[in-house]
Amino acid sequence: MKKRLLSGLIGLLAAQPALSMDLVETYEKALSYDSGIASAQAQFQAQQAAVDVSKSSLLPQITATGSVNHTDFEPHNAFSGSGNDELARQFFSGDSYKAYRYGVELSQPIFQASDWFTYEASQFQTKAAEAQYNLSQQQLILDAATAYFNVLRAQDTVTTARATEAAIQRQYDQAQERFEVGLIAITEVYEARASYDDARSQRIAAENQLNIAKEQLARLTGDYPTALENLRQNFPLRRPEPANPASWESRALKNNWSLQTTLFQLNASQSDLKAAKSGHLPTLELTASYRETRLDNALSTTQEGTEGVIGLSLNIPLYTGGGTKASVRQQRSLVTAAEHDLNTARRDVRVNTRSLFLTIDNNIEAANALEQTIISRRSALDATRAGYEVGTRNIVEVLDAERNYYVALRDFANARYDYVINTLNLKQAAGTLSPQDLVDLNNWLSASAPGIEAMANEQETIDNPSQ
Repeated sequence: MKKRLLSGLIGLLAAQPALSMDLVETYEKALSYDSGIASAQAQFQAQQAAVDVSKSSLLPQITATGSVNHTDFEPHNAFSGSGNDELARQFFSGDSYKAYRYGVELSQPIFQASDWFTYEASQFQTKAAEAQYNLSQQQLILDAATAYFNVLRAQDTVTTARATEAAIQRQYDQAQERFEVGLIAITEVYEARASYDDARSQRIAAENQLNIAKEQLARLTGDYPTALENLRQNFPLRRPEPANPASWESRALKNNWSLQTTLFQLNASQSDLKAAKSGHLPTLELTASYRETRLDNALSTTQEGTEGVIGLSLNIPLYTGGGTKASVRQQRSLVTAAEHDLNTARRDVRVNTRSLFLTIDNNIEAANALEQTIISRRSALDATRAGYEVGTRNIVEVLDAERNYYVALRDFANARYDYVINTLNLKQAAGTLSPQDLVDLNNWLSASAPGIEAMANEQETIDNPSQ
């Protein structure tokens, strides 16, 4: 009896035609279509470039220079020299000339602490961006699986709602027939009609939720699949390994990508604080230049020469208007905020990981209990129908038994879906969720389960053995 009912349950809740889309295909479509993962990847690449930007301030800077100047010179005193230097007399008595200069300049920071700490901060920010990108990849895995199984969940709800509506409609039709031959009172017909109307409204609401679930899946994949593969009947519900919440908590505190992101952000804030403090320190820079110069005056006299300069530039900040102290206060507060964020993240990871572990245990126990509940409620439904036939039960009890049976079917399916999603959530919390988990789960999906028509025929045979 148990084997027949559970076989029928899987046929009812896992009815899929051929050529269904499976979980791995769903994830692959989401990977290429979802804009969130593309944005996270672009942000990670941008932060990688930011490291090179900050590093450039520590490397030599080489600049090519060139200039052309025109100068008019008018002396206040006439030339008073002696001798026959007529050219000098004309030049210094008033002249105009052009200067052409071109060369190359080199500067190399020797000690500039703020740039070093800024570069260090950018490295931590890149690690934070990488952790965030890894978290986004895991989140896409979880989102794709959640959307996938939410569609199946909604389909199962619609299926059970339709089956409930059909069963109650049969009771309503039978109540009308029994009333017409004088076997029952009109009140029982009214009760059956009210239950039928309620079942119909629930079926309409379930169909709307199915449409919404399909929209959520299409948002990730860009596709509206006509059918999805479902869990096989023999899908195992196993406790997480290791079967100890403390072990999962320890793993999560070490590997959780959200926690890693917060930790690297704290490290970056600490480096920014060091950079702010270094605003009080002197800076030392090596400079070198080589320049070619040519001067042409109005008398077509040309002077050419070269100039080479090398030196050290030392700057000691004495007063910056209070900006350095204000920057230190600002960065110190940001470090404090980042420390609190890290503590909050650790507490959240601990609670979330342990809660998921306990919830998975509950999902397993609930599924096992509901598996037996299906059998018990089916037996209760058969007994209630038999009692109604001989007059010991009323129509309300029959309708309640019908509804309770299909609720048990729906709840059993939901318990299995909850187990799957919570298991993936636990792995994400521990930082171990990967596409391989979807591949392993996909091996338990199938499109070859008995169709909804087969289950409906079987149910009709159970309810109407004379047909």
